[in-house]
Formats: sequence, structure tokens, C-alpha cells
Amino acid sequence: MPKMKSNSGAAKRFSKTGSGKWKRNKAFSSHILTKKSPKRKRNMRGTELVSSADAKSLERLVPGRG
Repeated sequence: MPKMKSNSGAAKRFSKTGSGKWKRNKAFSSHILTKKSPKRKRNMRGTELVSSADAKSLERLVPGRG
């Protein structure tokens, strides 16, 4: 049986942490920033962990990283 192909879009957006959790960037921070408050823009920086319910489906999308 051939290797499973990972979803290349998901592979670019998500990465695994050392403890095996999934890490993602926050959304809504690329354009139309004038109407967003500084606090809201500041909180969109950095990364966040994917919820455990969504992490199960990520294992299927990016199989090589498990």
C-alpha cells in the first residue's frame, strides 16, 4: 500500500509541539486592520493550541507528523 499523502494546505498551517499538541496561527490579522482596536490586534499575534476535538481530524490530514 502506498504512503498516505498529507493535505499540503494543512501541513503549512499547523505544526506539532514537543508534547504532541497541534499549534496554529490566529485568524483575522492580515487586512482591514484600521477598524480593529490595538488590543484586538495585539491579541491576534502569536500562536494558539488547536482544541482537542479538532486535533483528531488533523491527525488524518497531516499523517506524517504524528
